Parts: sequence; C-alpha cells; structure tokens
Amino acid sequence: MRLVRPGPDRLPGYVAALERGWSPSSTRGRAQALEELARIADDAPGFLALMDDREALGPPVTLPDGSQHPRIPGLQRWIWDDAGGDGDDGDEPGFAGSIGLRWMKDGAPLPPHVLGHIGYSVVPWKRRRGLATQALARMLPLARALGLCEVELTTDPDNRASQRVITANGGVWVETFDKGAAYGHQPGLRWRIVLAAA
Repeated sequence: MRLVRPGPDRLPGYVAALERGWSPSSTRGRAQALEELARIADDAPGFLALMDDREALGPPVTLPDGSQHPRIPGLQRWIWDDAGGDGDDGDEPGFAGSIGLRWMKDGAPLPPHVLGHIGYSVVPWKRRRGLATQALARMLPLARALGLCEVELTTDPDNRASQRVITANGGVWVETFDKGAAYGHQPGLRWRIVLAAA
C-alpha cells in the first residue's frame, strides 16, 4: 500500500471508484461523488490542482446542509493498493481510497465545521484489509512535517472500524460532541493523536 499524489495517470482509477458508488466524503456521500465527477469532466487539471491546496485557493466547501464555508489549507493523497484482492468484483491492484489532511496556517484550532485534521475513506471492495490503518500511519509524518504537534479525528459513535484505525495509530478518545447544525446535530466522537517530535 502506498499514498500517492493525485495525478492524471491515476485519475481513471479515482473516476471508476466514483462511478461505482464510492464517495470520498462520509458526510455528503453520493452528492459529493456526483459533484466531483462533474468537476473532473469539466476541468480535470483544475480538479487535480485542488488535491494539494496548501494556500486554500480553492472554492468554498459545501457541508451536508448546503451551507458553504471558506476552504482551509489541505491536501489529499490517494490510497494505492499494489496487491489487490482475489480478482472478484473487479478488485485489482490500483485505487483503494483517499485520505486528506487539513490544518490552520497559524496553528489555531480548526473551525467548528471542520470535523478533524484527517479524514479517510476506503472503497467498499477493499475494506477489512488494514489499508486505512496503514494510510493513517503514513499520513502522520506528513502532518508532523507541516508543523502539527497533534491531530484530531472524528468518527460516528457506531463506526467501530474507524475507531480501530485511530487507536491502532495511537489515538486517544477525547470527547463525545454535537457536530452542529450543518451536520443535523448528530453526535460524534473526537479523537486525538499526539505526534512525536521530528
């Protein structure tokens, strides 16, 4: 498993996953996938440029309730599975999901509408193989290199798989919280991973 920088050579794998029903967003689901497919069809180079937006130059971010908020610095890496599975259901080596990192330039806390520094999503046909755990482990040094001393992640209370990914990487539960109006006041669990000094 590798984390790769999104690029035109790997874009067809990303598009195929979106077309197959996967979404990089656990909060916006299919709506996010359809928006991304439209953006890629309209301007693939522009879409790829936003995958590494350290200056927050991209358009506002749309939340589940339709509200929009200014983008904060962030980057995406694609989870690339070099092994693949047994070949069933088109499960071949290639695109396996995405993981994103967000941060505030001045080291300030994340805005309330941003649910954590790191979010990830593995395509359904490649889950239960430890790919998310490995992806998070590989993303943490990048967060440290960007100057973060710790990262926060959030999960739904019933998402045991994601909670295991976080605890396997040293995450500690912080609190149960209300995600806010934009997320329908759903409950969430907040986790923290302290990053070792470089």
